[in-house]
Amino acid sequence: MYAVVKTGGKQYRVAPGDVIQVEKLPVETGSLVALEDVLMLGGNGADPQVGSPRVAGAAVTALVLEQLRDDTVLVFKKKRRHNYRRKRGHRQQVTVLRIAEIVPPGAERKVTAEQVKPGRPRKQVAAPAAVAAAAEEAAVEMPAKRKPPVKKAAPKKAAAKKPAGKAKSGGKVASGKAGAKKTSKAKKSN
Repeated sequence: MYAVVKTGGKQYRVAPGDVIQVEKLPVETGSLVALEDVLMLGGNGADPQVGSPRVAGAAVTALVLEQLRDDTVLVFKKKRRHNYRRKRGHRQQVTVLRIAEIVPPGAERKVTAEQVKPGRPRKQVAAPAAVAAAAEEAAVEMPAKRKPPVKKAAPKKAAAKKPAGKAKSGGKVASGKAGAKKTSKAKKSN
């Protein structure tokens, strides 16, 4: 059996045992949550039930595995030719759910929090004493690393001075295309 559930402004197609990430829900880790915005039920060889907008009496029960932050989304703004650039990151708060059961209309919920296996946590944290013992063993086994010799940079050579150029004359226009255009405009206006 499967269901289409709406939560956090998004729709998810779920089946029992699925693990999904949804927008943050105000619940604690390890508790059960009922998603009651069921838009559609289907499966088990029967015709799908489509709600308008919801299937009355249907619910989806899920176990909250953890509350975490999603991957970073970069937000980059730029206005060309204005030296304007802004780079920001955003991490959305999410709730990880494992779907325990789908309750069709008229049926009762059967699953309790004790019946649902919480699964493995994302990170295994070792006890502080075990970490200290492992660090001591690693220090004894590994010889101390020697730092490589530091190479000194060679002194930079002074840049050679360029010879002084000729001074531009105050009132005369330089020869070339730009000067030719200016003189031609002056003749036309006379």
